[in-house]
Amino acid sequence: MKINLLLLPVLCLAFHSIFAQVKHAPDRAEGDGPYPQLIIRGVTLIDGTGSPPLGPVDIVIEQNRIKEIKVIGYPGVTPEEDRRPKLKDGGHELDASGMYVLPGFIDMHGHIGGQSQGADAEYVYKLWMAHGITTIREPGSFNGLDWTLEEKEKSAQNTITAPRIFAYTGFGMGSEETIADAAGARAWVQKNVKNGADGIKFFGASPEVMAAALDENKKAGLRSTCHHAQLDVARWNVLNSARSGLTSMEHWYGLPEALFENQTIQNYPPDYNYQDEQDRFSEAGRLWQQAAPPYSPHWNKVMDELLALDFTLDPTFNIYEASRDLHRARRAEWHETYTMPKLWMFYQPSKVSHGSYWHYWGTEEEVDWRENYRLWMQFVNAYKNRGGRVTVGSDSGFIFQLYGFAYIRELELLREAGFNPLEVIRSATLYGAEALGMDKEIGSVEVGKLADLIVIDANPLKNLKCLYGTGAIKLNDENIVERVGGVKYTIKDGIVFDAKQLLSDVKDMVDKEKEETGFILYQPGMNPNSK
Repeated sequence: MKINLLLLPVLCLAFHSIFAQVKHAPDRAEGDGPYPQLIIRGVTLIDGTGSPPLGPVDIVIEQNRIKEIKVIGYPGVTPEEDRRPKLKDGGHELDASGMYVLPGFIDMHGHIGGQSQGADAEYVYKLWMAHGITTIREPGSFNGLDWTLEEKEKSAQNTITAPRIFAYTGFGMGSEETIADAAGARAWVQKNVKNGADGIKFFGASPEVMAAALDENKKAGLRSTCHHAQLDVARWNVLNSARSGLTSMEHWYGLPEALFENQTIQNYPPDYNYQDEQDRFSEAGRLWQQAAPPYSPHWNKVMDELLALDFTLDPTFNIYEASRDLHRARRAEWHETYTMPKLWMFYQPSKVSHGSYWHYWGTEEEVDWRENYRLWMQFVNAYKNRGGRVTVGSDSGFIFQLYGFAYIRELELLREAGFNPLEVIRSATLYGAEALGMDKEIGSVEVGKLADLIVIDANPLKNLKCLYGTGAIKLNDENIVERVGGVKYTIKDGIVFDAKQLLSDVKDMVDKEKEETGFILYQPGMNPNSK
């Protein structure tokens, strides 16, 4: 793969571990269906639109479309059989009495593994699907656009076990020469459209290049997103992008810069070096404190303009959480069972692995980041309250964040930001579909839409932790500690997957790798594998 040399420093820092292609997913051996008719019986419906729960209902699916949603009675009352949809010849019933059904989740920032992380496509897909993620946006397609489009087609045909894939190309990928002017930018975008990409992922470039590329992409009717990297954000922030046609932003870089009142450039210390990732991330944790205060005139002005432009925020709170609480992130209970040895090694303190900036991470950095989160979350929550679209993305595979599990953590962090549980689910489903231009097909449980659904035997509105593959901890009436929840079934394109079996498959992959390598998971600085 050829990379635009102008972007190489940024891309290498952000995604050097994904440049080399990972293994394609194997042929699908899991899942039953689609059926001529599938009836999910007796569920409580959380439809993703913001509507409150409703149930019990029977949901009728024919092949890959929701045909009927029928209320069949009242909670705690045995339904009258003559009120229920009838099973046709060749049909299949799924008894989900007392369970909950939601739309399939949409991960708006889902990189498909990385060779340096030891995370191949099958491993990543099964972690996603085990957590109810039925659609992902691949922001950058850094395994190569052709590779990603091949996986996209296989997923669409359901010949592999994978979420549906939207392939965004990293701007400049495949360019023979540095893109240095508007003409070059427009030519690259035209080629990207012809190659079949769904959109573009930007990191920043000169104003001339960014304006031209965004304009050309908008003319083509494609969507776009941007990680406004520090190397270009002083001359091109989120407002510049949104005004030029960018449809969404990743993380938060470029937003505080648009909120500056008393400066135009971040207050970098004199010995700062962007190539030193502890410098990069520690100073990033001080950036929101340099922006206009919440609800001040300038803060409101920036928000109002983004709202008027129908701009989408995809905050990815989870991927930076180790910055505010490193101990919590590295001790998450799923690492021992579900994190690949090579991925665990990638997370360790390093001067070359992106996101492994734990050179001497301390209390001062974590305190700064907690304040960063407070101000950042305040903006995101107010944006939602004023009618803005906020989506859910995980950016897993870095900074102790594991595919699937990190997505559920993102839901919890939106709740912390001030979203109520129904607002969290809407961001994870319908708002993601809107941002992809797919809300007529996916994102909510409604008649006529594709059959992408999650079935779970615990109420996620009461406790989002029940969506983790490891479930939620509960002391039951017999005074016994148990695990409840964990997605039971993930339904994608009308095909029913046993989510817990998918997670068990991942455990087997990890166990096999540990057995073959003799690897023992360890905490930083305490490596038994080196003895």
